[in-house]
Amino acid sequence: MATFLYKLGRLAFRRRHFVALIWVALLALAGVGAASAPSAGSSSFSIPGTEAQKAFDLLDQRFPGGSADGGTARVVFKAPDGEKMTDAANKATVEKTVKELSDGSEVVSVADPFKAHAVSKDGTTAYASVRYEVPGMELTDASRDALEDAGQQARDAGLTVEIGGDALQAAPEGAASEVIGLAVAAVVLVITFGSLVAAGLPLLTAIVGVGIGVSAITALANALDLGSTTSTLAAMIGLAVGIDYALFIVSRYRAELAEGRDREEAVGRATGTAGSAVVFAGLTVVIALAGLAVVNVPMLTKMGLAAAGTVVIAVLIALTMVPALLGYAGRKVRPAGEKSRRFGGRKKAAVDESGTGATSGRPNMGTRWASFVVRRPLAVLLLGVLGLGAAALPATSLELGLPDDGSQPTSTTQRRAYDMLSEGFGPGFNGPLVVVVDAKTSDAPKAAVTKVSDEIKDLKDVVTVTPATFNKSGDTATITVIPDSKPSSVSTEDLVHSIRDAGTGITADTDAKVLVTGTTAMNIDFSQKLNDALVPYLILVVGLAFLLLILVFRSILVPLKAALGFLLSVLAALGAVVAVFQWGWLADLFGVQETGPVMSMMPIFMVGVVFGLAMDYEVFLVTRMREAYVHGERPTQAVVTGFRHSARVVTAAAIIMIAVFSGFIGAGESMVKMIGFGLAIAVLFDAFVVRMAIVPAVLALLGKKAWWLPKWLDRVLPNVDVEGEALRTEAEADRDGERELVRV
Repeated sequence: MATFLYKLGRLAFRRRHFVALIWVALLALAGVGAASAPSAGSSSFSIPGTEAQKAFDLLDQRFPGGSADGGTARVVFKAPDGEKMTDAANKATVEKTVKELSDGSEVVSVADPFKAHAVSKDGTTAYASVRYEVPGMELTDASRDALEDAGQQARDAGLTVEIGGDALQAAPEGAASEVIGLAVAAVVLVITFGSLVAAGLPLLTAIVGVGIGVSAITALANALDLGSTTSTLAAMIGLAVGIDYALFIVSRYRAELAEGRDREEAVGRATGTAGSAVVFAGLTVVIALAGLAVVNVPMLTKMGLAAAGTVVIAVLIALTMVPALLGYAGRKVRPAGEKSRRFGGRKKAAVDESGTGATSGRPNMGTRWASFVVRRPLAVLLLGVLGLGAAALPATSLELGLPDDGSQPTSTTQRRAYDMLSEGFGPGFNGPLVVVVDAKTSDAPKAAVTKVSDEIKDLKDVVTVTPATFNKSGDTATITVIPDSKPSSVSTEDLVHSIRDAGTGITADTDAKVLVTGTTAMNIDFSQKLNDALVPYLILVVGLAFLLLILVFRSILVPLKAALGFLLSVLAALGAVVAVFQWGWLADLFGVQETGPVMSMMPIFMVGVVFGLAMDYEVFLVTRMREAYVHGERPTQAVVTGFRHSARVVTAAAIIMIAVFSGFIGAGESMVKMIGFGLAIAVLFDAFVVRMAIVPAVLALLGKKAWWLPKWLDRVLPNVDVEGEALRTEAEADRDGERELVRV
């Protein structure tokens, strides 16, 4: 592989105009496609195989035209102090608002509070339910404006009015977050390279890659039913890995220049060695993201595949566009250790043989740290493991759920509507359960439905059971159940299971099937499905990556150590997420206005994304150690050499990735905020505790055993030559040939 990538890098360097033109053309093509494509709506949310989804599908069949997947809004009214909603003036205001809402072009129905018995017992609060033809995120601006205008007119009349539901839901904004991440990345790159040109290359190529990836997703969003969060995730991952991959190749290029090679040869060798690491690091990320398909949730599958596509683009750009731009940069990208005058550096500096900028006689920080670790490996290992173990302890209290209006900031109208409904009607009113009774095969459908209602009324934690609503055929009915507890509570989850258990007995007696659905039940089933898929997903992703790393490192223990270290960092990161978002530690610092259950998809999502990113650092750091060991150094010395070459660059890459992810912590959307924090803290733990401390400590303790591989397996495995041994052999052969010619 190293030889092929060496030739590819030199070709891109020589044909830089052609390569740059191709990437610019692809960016323009993707941009035109994105600009001309219909805007993305919300991805259709389905959970195949779950009871809630089966009930939802049944409603679509038996209640045609009901717009079961349409957007909803609850306009909540509260009377002034000392008044009631049933007072003539207040009642007239509400009825006028209901009439105005009914005139909307996308409105299916509006329930009058006074006819639908939607007035609280104390008479101070009422609500009007609005149903739309299309999902909430696909509503036109005119429909949203009409909803807000109607609420404002009722406010002007003296009522307190707030609006809940998904009708006002908007796509999360990520532009400002990305700018913050880019700004920090620029500073880190300038400090790392001491040159604006060298620092600008990774930024430019990452932006081009993300631009192509996100534009392609936007262009295909409507056709492939990609949600708006898909592009946010792709931008987040693509930006982070795009900068890192380009950073590693540019850094290796400068090191090759420092060893005296001409620019074309340096580009070829950088692409052949660091580029090989980029390919395998990218493959681990792609495996982790594409593996989300195992969960069998279409939304997650599409998000994972879209982000994986962006990573593939980042790899291709690193292997072709970066060498081409290095050709354009010429002497403006200087050898390692030779800094630009504008940054106070001398034109020439003494450089050690590694070419990393360490002057002769003074080891760099990576060398000093690695030397310390290999002298005290057991102490460093114990300290690292115990520290991550302590950080992981809160994960034992992990509670999973999906965000609802109750998790919104208190400044939003959705959250205020949620609180008003809880005060007026009880906390369970925000999470009604919809019980669907399929009595098509029953001899007495109405009797079966009555039996279902009676049994549910006797269950614990039930406040209200509404009268059944039958379809036109009279063979299917829906019953709304109001729990006593809030939607995300354990009591509500227990109630869902209790209704389903009772339904099993009813089916045996009446042949009527009882299914529980609704947003709350869908969330419960979604969480359970993710929990059930976590172990198979871990086995698949870690197993495939383990085999890949065996191929890269030609070792059994090094990939095993990499996987175990990853599990430590993920558990510690989950513990931090629980501490901040569930327990509320440092909540003000991170802008968490409402604590609650951790998002259901967070564990499996973190496993997928963090595993891929963690293997990036493993590949980049340990391949340099492997390279030194293969070339004859002792195991402990190889560890130090690997750090001398790679520690500074890996540190910069980790800081950049943390900065990119941290930028999303400032997002208003709680899901994006939690993902940004979780990924940032996971990279912090993995890069600086696992890869920088635990990995060298374990390798120092193992010694030569770290690189052990059974002979039979060594013969079977293909030699991918990540270390660039073939390039070194060719160079030595060329030098020997030159000496022979001189003698002749």
